[in-house]
Amino acid sequence: MITEAFAKRRAEGRAALVPYLTAGYPTPADTLPTLDALVAAGADVIELGVPFSDPLADGPTIQRASFRALGEGTTVARVLEMLGTFRSRHETPVVLFSYLNPVLRYGLEAFVRDAVAAGAAGLLVTDLPGGSDPETERLLAEAPLDLIRLIAPTTPPARMDAALAGGSGFVYYVSRTGVTGARADLRSEIGDEVRRVREHTTLPVAVGFGISSPEQARAVAGVADGVVVGSAMIEALDRGGAASAGAFLASLRGAMDGVGARR
Repeated sequence: MITEAFAKRRAEGRAALVPYLTAGYPTPADTLPTLDALVAAGADVIELGVPFSDPLADGPTIQRASFRALGEGTTVARVLEMLGTFRSRHETPVVLFSYLNPVLRYGLEAFVRDAVAAGAAGLLVTDLPGGSDPETERLLAEAPLDLIRLIAPTTPPARMDAALAGGSGFVYYVSRTGVTGARADLRSEIGDEVRRVREHTTLPVAVGFGISSPEQARAVAGVADGVVVGSAMIEALDRGGAASAGAFLASLRGAMDGVGARR
């Protein structure tokens, strides 16, 4: 489902747009209307974040969203319930974005079973690098979910194949080191780095971390198969709720249209 979403955009000469939303933020009642707005604005794949109390890879914006969602009573079970409701009315594939702790606390096999039942298309576990936990990785790779792998600018070529092992759906390329967060500038080396990742995989490569404007989205769409936007999406939601988030995403989609991913 995820690969097909990327392939459809590629056939159109365009890159896929992948917004991130923390489930339960600012309140659980806001999640479904926001997801609806993202679909209407042109989302091809959605990352739905499972809030966690210690999100070390995330910057202040997503950390704040995660803490607020937890304070509003958002649990893993509630995230899966939201996902099930969303998937009952939309075909847009959803990747559950989580740290490993909530998954293990829920129960790995139970999480996979319930995530599939709710309609999840993929899973991205931020703190499960390739080779770090072979048994957990094996169980996830064998599940009917795409296991999305993360690659960073610091990943050496000798490590690339191991880091991508068992991955499917697409590769999430982190555009810079550090934590998530909107930035005014993108690194000029991203195009070359994406080409190096493609030497190790046939999967689509989506770039995220720091993308915050239509101009940046357009630039990334010219060198990658997909554009991921997270912190800036949360900030747009803060400015005016679901309507604001949808309008912001639509501005990215408009800037990206007509810009194909180059190989």
